[in-house]
Amino acid sequence: MALLHMAQTLTQFDLDQVKVLHIEPTTLCNIACPQCNRTIGDPYYNEERDRSELTLTKIRNTFSDDFIRQLDKMFMCGNFGEPAAARETLDIFKYFKQINPNITLGMNTNGSLRSTKWWRELAEILSGQFDYVVWSIDGLEDTNHIYRVGARWNKIIDNAQAFIDAGGSAHWDMLIFDYNEHQVDAATEMARELGFTWFRAKVSKRFDYAPVDFLNTPKGWTKPNVVKRTGIECIALKERSVYMVANGDVLPCCWFGAEAFSLDSRAQELVKDLPQLVESWKTDPHPICSSTCGVDEQGTSFDKQWQKEIQLN
Repeated sequence: MALLHMAQTLTQFDLDQVKVLHIEPTTLCNIACPQCNRTIGDPYYNEERDRSELTLTKIRNTFSDDFIRQLDKMFMCGNFGEPAAARETLDIFKYFKQINPNITLGMNTNGSLRSTKWWRELAEILSGQFDYVVWSIDGLEDTNHIYRVGARWNKIIDNAQAFIDAGGSAHWDMLIFDYNEHQVDAATEMARELGFTWFRAKVSKRFDYAPVDFLNTPKGWTKPNVVKRTGIECIALKERSVYMVANGDVLPCCWFGAEAFSLDSRAQELVKDLPQLVESWKTDPHPICSSTCGVDEQGTSFDKQWQKEIQLN
């Protein structure tokens, strides 16, 4: 199995040292963000993209109870899919909490799927001190749908309010474009009034590799610095994390997962063999490693990525 292969070959840490598990439960999504990996080149969906979904049985067959008990955190976030679209999301969260009551659980969502009852139930499961759901809301009612194509504003707000009222910790993450930069302060105040715990805002790095005619960077915000890096500071090794793709593969990180269905066979083997990948950093780093975990005199790609980050409640 992929995870066993990694356990036998990791050079920087062994399987029993992994502390963070990132799961992508499905490749399905109800919206069509134009710079998303699943919609680049197609208006709504790339029909050639592998459609996959994880089951609780698959996860239990891959990760032992002892492995789950050693984790500090498990979270769901999609390169292609919306975690709320998966059929067994609640059951998977319940299982992890049952095996490891002290684990931190989290999820990223566009918020416009499922009923308020479903979100209340999720809040009851994600009841730990640091459990959370990140709501990706890029503006207000008149702008959020410009990037979050197909997202339903009233549905998002109703679901978020149900989650918060049931005790859930909600974080509002906002991507800044030229058409919504004037709304950041208003969005911050709305988040506070609704009961969100955090508000964060940043400019996307996707303008460099996925330009879209009607999307422009804001004038009053700093565009992320993306340059040729001189070294690699691997976030997966730093956090001691692994990533499970919706098709069941286990990779070192989610940035390779973004290419999970398009990498050639040699690249697939490289990213599953961490020692070989680490060795490549000395001479010819993989472009994904360089762009996401590169470091130069200005720091790493993760330094100061959030240009506004405040605790609200």
